[in-house]
Amino acid sequence: MSSRPPLPPFSEETAIQKVRAAENAWNLRNPEAVSLAYTTDTRWRNRDVFVNGRDEVVGFLTQKWQRELDYRLIKELWAYTGHRIAVRFVYECHNADGQWFRSHGNENWEFDEFGLMRVRRASINDQAINESDRLFHWDAPGPRPDDHPGLTELGL
Repeated sequence: MSSRPPLPPFSEETAIQKVRAAENAWNLRNPEAVSLAYTTDTRWRNRDVFVNGRDEVVGFLTQKWQRELDYRLIKELWAYTGHRIAVRFVYECHNADGQWFRSHGNENWEFDEFGLMRVRRASINDQAINESDRLFHWDAPGPRPDDHPGLTELGL
């Protein structure tokens, strides 16, 4: 089995690396590539949707990014211990009608010994915003540039 460093048990430094790697992958919006960070039997709860296994992850993310246009995500480490990481995140996107949203959420992650995520639990709240209120500005799809402020710096 291939591993996905950094591996647990996590230090603050390796937990931050894991969070940024996840953020970067999701900002590329490639469902197949993102799914490889999860165990083949991964279990998710995303809002009120339950996802089981990599194939369902691919389907879920494909549909997500068809609905959530111009998606840009920032994640920040909240806490870590052993093989678990808690993350807070915010993403901005718009729907097909042009309405922009800022979505605020928390995730709890659990990893196997190979650094693959086996459990992901996400709670998310959506806030309608005007396009002029957007805070996430970088070329997408693609990772957030290193000089773009994070959540704390943006006051989110």
